[in-house]
Amino acid sequence: MPSTIWSGAISFGLVTIPCKVIAATEDHSIRFHQVHLEDMGRVRTRKVCEIDGEVVPQEEIGKGYELTKDETIAVTDEELDQMPLPTAKAIEIMAFVDADSIDPVRIGDSYYLAADGQVAAKPYTLLRKALERSDKVAVAKFAWHNRERLGLLRVRDNVIVLHEMRWPDEIRDSAELAPKETKLDEGEIERALQLIDSMTADDISGFRDAYRAALEELIEAKTEGKEPAQPAEGEAQQPGQLVDLMAALNASVEKAREARGETGERATVHEMTPRKKTVATKKTTAKKTPAKKAAAKKTAGRKPRSA
Repeated sequence: MPSTIWSGAISFGLVTIPCKVIAATEDHSIRFHQVHLEDMGRVRTRKVCEIDGEVVPQEEIGKGYELTKDETIAVTDEELDQMPLPTAKAIEIMAFVDADSIDPVRIGDSYYLAADGQVAAKPYTLLRKALERSDKVAVAKFAWHNRERLGLLRVRDNVIVLHEMRWPDEIRDSAELAPKETKLDEGEIERALQLIDSMTADDISGFRDAYRAALEELIEAKTEGKEPAQPAEGEAQQPGQLVDLMAALNASVEKAREARGETGERATVHEMTPRKKTVATKKTTAKKTPAKKAAAKKTAGRKPRSA
């Protein structure tokens, strides 16, 4: 069983549920060390004091807050531990909301909440079933590493999951990033909807990290003293290359249908006669679809991974 990251309790009104927090995800990225290419010696980062130029041991390193360019005050771990933080040992549920009301951009890392001991089994199950039947998610406060955080509790495969959430003021305003109003032909919009329909999938668990697989093959080849395989030439569109939008949509629909094994009449692409009327993108409304609770399967056995 994965190691426990944090232990405390879920506070649900006057109900207390002892729990343990366990990471819900695994990082399978291949990591590299920095090395001196002449002799393959490790290159390490040293922590050096900028005043005396000496390397500082970890036990002499503390936290400092810069008041001005020339003045810094020290803040000790003991002072931080004494800060009044009611959520230091509790995940305190503050409210219940519809899942659709949570902006996905606010959701961060995910953790499993496990009942800590037999005494926690009944209240844990109670909260889990209540969440399932209400079709709600819980918004909670909790504190890790001397910082109060916002969290989202939901149910996945009979286990309560905690998602870290960003505070509202941590989300940047995206208004200035939107392109200027552009007019689109109705035929182009309809064709784009057809492309979405032809690419719709019920299960995405088969997706794999192609870059990591290629990296593993490269490392395996070099380990065995072989020449790495040459990458296949891709057909990717070059950035910035202008294309005919309708032609690109037609070709995309045909390619998506062929990939799904749809041949014959169903795969036939019919030219669409553009309507004279044009519509502005701001008048086009998108249907809001609740996020599906899709569970990504763990990647099967790996080849080389670095330390």
